[in-house]
Amino acid sequence: MAHRRLIIDKITSILDATESSYDQQLTNMLDKASRIFIAGAGRSALVARFFAMRLMHGGYNVFVVGEIVTPSLQKGDLLIVISGSGETETMIAFAKRAKELGAEIVLISSRTQSTLADMSSTVISIGKPDMYGKVVGMPMGTVFELSTLIFLEAIISHIIHEKGIPEEEMRARHANLE
Repeated sequence: MAHRRLIIDKITSILDATESSYDQQLTNMLDKASRIFIAGAGRSALVARFFAMRLMHGGYNVFVVGEIVTPSLQKGDLLIVISGSGETETMIAFAKRAKELGAEIVLISSRTQSTLADMSSTVISIGKPDMYGKVVGMPMGTVFELSTLIFLEAIISHIIHEKGIPEEEMRARHANLE
């Protein structure tokens, strides 16, 4: 039980330190984009896939970078990169190419200063950089990944309520070949 409390308390502190204006800011960017591409590596890729699925349920035209059916990125598209460090080589390569193609880039990270931050038009900092010291029981990026997952689920909740999207409409878009 103590480990559950440790995780919940840490995530709560991270989310409490995350700017509340990000909800509307990211929603506006999603709404403005022609198409949305989401990328991440490792466990951040899993968080990216969670978010992409929920955006699809919400009616957005969204793709996960690296899937074989993902189309080419174009001017007017939005690339959302999830990277705790902001230094993941493959994500840097994706962002560089997206920038060349004229897409807008949003970085979701634990760090405000990084190679990816410098390449992005917007940086969404989950918590504050100094909150990510070693946490016993939450190794190797767990704090960032879980906090980001919950942050992005809250963005979906914001979108659903702002747009009045009924759950039945979302459910109609859910995969039905499972």
